[in-house]
Amino acid sequence: MANNSYDNRPRRDSTLPGAEEKQFDERVVHVNRVARVVKGGRRFRFQALVTLGDHKGRVGIGIGKGADVTAAVNKATDAAKKNLVDLPMHNGTLTHEVLGKVGGARILIMPAAPGTGLIAGGVVRTVLEVAGFENALSKSVGSGNRLNTAYATLAALKSMEPAEKWITRRFNASKTAEARTSSKA
Repeated sequence: MANNSYDNRPRRDSTLPGAEEKQFDERVVHVNRVARVVKGGRRFRFQALVTLGDHKGRVGIGIGKGADVTAAVNKATDAAKKNLVDLPMHNGTLTHEVLGKVGGARILIMPAAPGTGLIAGGVVRTVLEVAGFENALSKSVGSGNRLNTAYATLAALKSMEPAEKWITRRFNASKTAEARTSSKA
């Protein structure tokens, strides 16, 4: 076998200082063109809504504005990284049903049986996907504003309690009720 000159070239390796490993799934949910009226006409800028997560229960949402779309997306990504939230998961779904309200948007998210998949639309689906939820049902009631819907989804997910906490509480409540009924007899 002949020794080719291209075999001796330095190889690009992901461990080099310039290469960065992606640890988050970053999704641009919405880009909006906003205008500011000045004396000479309109000045256009862009607003980006980005959600990012690690598919293991961490998710963040950010909004950024910039002169062009890439600047807005970069600012929104930085904002989302600063606002990461850890969420409890139970067998790939939510621990219990939750309701989130922001502005006029109301989002109801419910756990689902394995194999159901994500039955959600638009922004809610994107947030649940990047968070790592595999089975869930959702209903959006009220405003269709994407920003408020995204923040209402995050508010709902933040209000969730870990499964250990509410299962224990339910178990203790049933034991207490059981003890009361046995003491009356």
